[in-house]
Amino acid sequence: MNTPICDFVRSYAEGNAVRLHMPGHKGKSLLGIEHLDITEISGADSLYDSEGIIKESEDNASSLFGCRTYYSTEGSSQCIRAMLYLAVLYAKSKSEKPFILAGRNAHKTFMSAAALLDFDIEWIYPDESETYLSCSINADKLDRILVSMPLKPVAVYITNPDYLGNCVDIKSIADVCHKYGVLLAVDNAHGAYFKFLPSSLHPIDFGADICCDSAHKTLPVLTGGAYLHISDFAPEIFMKNAKNALALFGSTSPSYIILQSLDLVNKYISDGYSDNLGLYISLISNLKDELINHGYSFIGNEPMKLTFDIKKYGYTGVEFAELLAENNVVCEFSDPDFTVLMLTPEIGEDGLDALKRILISIPRKEPIRCRPPLFSKAEKVISVREASFSDFEEIPVSKSVGRILAVSDVGCPPAVPVLVSGERIGENSVVCFDYYGIKCCKVIK
Repeated sequence: MNTPICDFVRSYAEGNAVRLHMPGHKGKSLLGIEHLDITEISGADSLYDSEGIIKESEDNASSLFGCRTYYSTEGSSQCIRAMLYLAVLYAKSKSEKPFILAGRNAHKTFMSAAALLDFDIEWIYPDESETYLSCSINADKLDRILVSMPLKPVAVYITNPDYLGNCVDIKSIADVCHKYGVLLAVDNAHGAYFKFLPSSLHPIDFGADICCDSAHKTLPVLTGGAYLHISDFAPEIFMKNAKNALALFGSTSPSYIILQSLDLVNKYISDGYSDNLGLYISLISNLKDELINHGYSFIGNEPMKLTFDIKKYGYTGVEFAELLAENNVVCEFSDPDFTVLMLTPEIGEDGLDALKRILISIPRKEPIRCRPPLFSKAEKVISVREASFSDFEEIPVSKSVGRILAVSDVGCPPAVPVLVSGERIGENSVVCFDYYGIKCCKVIK
């Protein structure tokens, strides 16, 4: 598969032109990659109005994913906002009030999109056995919710896989959505590789109308590289307005370094990636079996993620992550209950062997019996938009009961808020804040 963006940029760099255009480094090296960093000069195309090399590269990606695929250089956050903009646009084209039924474990970008686009949200809450990072949604549960709604949402929005590596049955969920004339939008940020498994698990293949992938999370792509995918069966208004939607939330100066990375990974994928991925996942599965025999426990069913249910091994997730760091292994995420490791074929077989030796060397201790607090439904007082645009003050969590949360201030990872802007802080909220180490919160004055 060709690489039109990379070829153009490298040819330009080799020409040693006098660069009287942006960026200001003029191709001279401080970091070492400046010669490949350009802007929308003649021949370089334009990301949000592509008709040349970027369009050709996006067409290559579309052929690999089997749907219309668009690039983002600002991660899945840009794509999530674009997805939701398109859903709102579709609702308004039918003179319907836009509201979205969403799994509660949504990324904070979903909340910022709600603030910017002013759509209403109905939440699907996790089961009592789950933490705030997961939200089990199945066809029966969704059917019960939708059949009880006099006014149907324009879309159901789910996160799959979630941060802990839990995957749901997208096909059955999509079938329920379409039974009620509702769209399915999927935050597939952690599953760009799903398309290339021996049997695809990609949301578009299972009936999702629109989804995003963070290419940089699980493919060898630079940070910020992502995809917006639109099904052939999605409303026509989606494809017609996709570029406008991305442009609405994206910089007018997209990174050509990241675009080259997205361009080059098309060739990487087409050159036997699927076979290599299948073999590597078998190695991960074997490693997981060996670690289970050694006493470790895991949750989640995402193939390239190891989520340690580590309290059963005698450590908190944070303690275990610190132990790994002492052995020069840096995890993706940890909290009091879990430690998450994200794997890709780039780690190699030797990397897996080294990881196994380190994990087996860590002594098992008495299990920790303390469970996380139950995640309870919060009282919505005002909309996310109204709360987000309200004046606020920062106060200790211990003094926040009864106040209304203004800003869902949460870091990434995991970027999933315990409480959402506009909700009242209750006693249980304070318990959850304290458990997850949140000491202060921003409340409406």
